[in-house]
Amino acid sequence: MLPDSSATVPTQEMIALIGAGPSGLAGARNLQKLGIPFQGFEAYTDVGGLWNIDNPRSTVYESAHLISSKRTTEFTEFPMPEGTADYPGHRELCRYFSDFADHFDLRRHYRFGVRVLKVDPVSDSPDTLWRVTIATSDGRQETAEYKGVIIANGTLAEPNMPRFEGRFDGELLHTSAYKHARQFTDKRVLIVGAGNSGCDIAVDAVHYAQSVDISVRRGYYFVPKYVFGKPADTLGGKRPLPAWLKQKVDSTVLKWFTGDPTRFGFPKPEYKMYESHPVVNSLILHHLGHGDIHVKPDIARFEGRTVHFKDGTQQDYDMVLAATGYTLHYPFIAREHLNWQGMAPQLYLNIFAPRFQRLAVLGMIEASGIGWQGRYEQAELVARYFKALDEQKPQARALQAAMAGPAPDMSGGYKYLKLERMAYYVHKDTYRAAVRRAAAALV
Repeated sequence: MLPDSSATVPTQEMIALIGAGPSGLAGARNLQKLGIPFQGFEAYTDVGGLWNIDNPRSTVYESAHLISSKRTTEFTEFPMPEGTADYPGHRELCRYFSDFADHFDLRRHYRFGVRVLKVDPVSDSPDTLWRVTIATSDGRQETAEYKGVIIANGTLAEPNMPRFEGRFDGELLHTSAYKHARQFTDKRVLIVGAGNSGCDIAVDAVHYAQSVDISVRRGYYFVPKYVFGKPADTLGGKRPLPAWLKQKVDSTVLKWFTGDPTRFGFPKPEYKMYESHPVVNSLILHHLGHGDIHVKPDIARFEGRTVHFKDGTQQDYDMVLAATGYTLHYPFIAREHLNWQGMAPQLYLNIFAPRFQRLAVLGMIEASGIGWQGRYEQAELVARYFKALDEQKPQARALQAAMAGPAPDMSGGYKYLKLERMAYYVHKDTYRAAVRRAAAALV
């Protein structure tokens, strides 16, 4: 067991770490490794973030599993146990994070059942202290000043609920309110959106609902979880292909395994593969092919229990479930401190706020196959940078100079769709290589 570097340290010499989900635990582990004193805050009573289904803010459902395989998702220094399923479910993953926290003795660094209300810089100086206000489980408020702040409260907790014209008189829910398929029993169900959650839930609904339709406004690329009997994300050469060639090769291979989704009623994608997050689910095509699910166009308006679609058709439903994703949510800090522009904060490497030395965000990345190790590498970079600042190393000034320069291109040559959920999307290999280089330069 490592000594507790935070035991007798004043808060002004500590980092405030917000969140105990995967990104927060990665942050805690890397601060611990370098002996950087920190105080963790977690609103729930235990670790795991959204993967802890008992957490009231969790958005997972009973059937939720990884869409990337265990070996491409796990923390490298703490592999998932042998015998873990290729695509483990949320209960296995919650145990994994609990075991990770126990193995590295991270819980003692956290205050649980504590909600962060406000994070403010004490001054405009780049190396300012940070004033953090929290609410304890008994309702008391406390305020203290910290040397820096790491925000790691996740990206999949605040529902993005669209506005629909008209009024629906049945049940209108967001997928964040979905927990088990029994909610669909004997109902006529319309799911809005065919992303990964929407397709997972549509497959669940088939076994309980009276009928299941899925409303879409654009086409999708559907990737099977297994190719040649192995997890699809474990295949491929060691040398990355250029974007144009990978799109051509993978879209051809995909047709061999999944066929053409337009034959089931999906629109043809008006973008190339990997320019939006692919749907890792082949069961949806199975059920479409068996007539268990039907594709509907975009919604025009509601009228009682009738849904009018933009192609002029209409149908009655008992439940409409919006699988429309989540929005970035950092309610405790002013947007200008995070350099928020348009749909997301503009941060160096999706991590560092440009105005302040010790304000960082972990986990504000989305990429196909980035895994938790990608978040761990972010945390490693942050911890090394904070340590270099403390030791006044020239390497810290070099990273600051890079932050002040033009932002590096993390797209990997792909032209991502201009959607809110793609506003902080990166190309996995390009991004991880950049983060690793920046971390290595600080040693």
